Amino acid sequence: MDLRNDAATLNEDLVRLRRELHQIPEVGLQLPRTQEKVLEALDGLPLEISTGKDLTSVTAVLRGQGGDGEVVLLRGDMDALPVTEQTGADYTSRHDGLMHACGHDLHTAGLVGAARLLSQHRDRLAGDVVFMFQPGEEGWDGAGHMISEGVLEAAGRPADAAFGIHVTSSVIPNGMFTSRPGPLMAASDGLFVRVVGAGGHGSRPFQALDPVPVACEMVTALQTMVTRRFDVFDPVVVTVGVFHAGTRRNIIPDDATFEATVRSFSPEAREKVAKFAVQLCQEIAASHGLEAEVSYQQEYPVTVNHQSGHEFAAETVREVFGEERFQPLVNPMTGSEDFSRVLDRVPGAFVFLGATFAEDPDTAAYNHSPRAAFDDNVVADAATLLAELAARRLTP
Repeated sequence: MDLRNDAATLNEDLVRLRRELHQIPEVGLQLPRTQEKVLEALDGLPLEISTGKDLTSVTAVLRGQGGDGEVVLLRGDMDALPVTEQTGADYTSRHDGLMHACGHDLHTAGLVGAARLLSQHRDRLAGDVVFMFQPGEEGWDGAGHMISEGVLEAAGRPADAAFGIHVTSSVIPNGMFTSRPGPLMAASDGLFVRVVGAGGHGSRPFQALDPVPVACEMVTALQTMVTRRFDVFDPVVVTVGVFHAGTRRNIIPDDATFEATVRSFSPEAREKVAKFAVQLCQEIAASHGLEAEVSYQQEYPVTVNHQSGHEFAAETVREVFGEERFQPLVNPMTGSEDFSRVLDRVPGAFVFLGATFAEDPDTAAYNHSPRAAFDDNVVADAATLLAELAARRLTP
């Protein structure tokens, strides 16, 4: 089967689908219009389709000729972000304040393409394929919800391998695939702190318990903790993105709050930072005679590519697209992914694909930016790779 040539014939339809999805971005676990578009795109294919109970997921199973052969899961996430688009594209978002700023519309179109390609060749598959169309990747743990609803056993038996692709609007050259074995993307956790003091007049701080400088000290101390208590070769990132305190400049508030995102690349570092960050904030507060209410919430685990899955994906790229189209990724990326939950349970790999318009990808706006622009001409290649990974795994 020549899946790459077959995908070229689908390119126009897949690009059209991607642009239709781009205009109707939806956020979270409930994506009714997106789900409707996906179901329309899959209509007529020889698939067993089911939808989610508590989320608008779509799970489609393609039965090959293998009976009890292996099961390969392919995943595409579908949700957008609360971002106001500034790309100027003629197919720009129609929903104010919402945008496909992370390329999930390309992922969805690519997975539809893979479903169409493999459906054309189902008689040559010695096993089954599960297509996982997932809402809620952007902080809603959609993968976790779909796993709870049985996506990993959708074929009637556990998946044997799992693969996914993520596009980038910068950093990676257009059309280049890249990945690495082992840790690929960071674990993501949340640190939530409320420093409780006693308010008063701004001119008489000695008669109050000012939470603001104490909270500021915590923010600075967290950065020192990262550099002094963690191995530089097993890094941790702590970034405070939210800080609130007070109502007027001459009023000492009763409390100050901040929130941080915490990234790590090993279970050991993740466990340590959870312990040390909470302890640090509580002890700084106590040293000033204040209290700190600290909550540490684990979110997504480290995304880890299995060695064999990575080698299989890299070899497939090189054989299908040419040696020059695969570039080994030296270091993990500090973003996080709930596909990590799938790879925690099923051997496989996650691969990045450059979709930037820029000649120098480092100059382009990165994913999540309101100016993030993705070249949808890579969609056919995404569909090809997903289909090839499944077909090669299921070839007798």
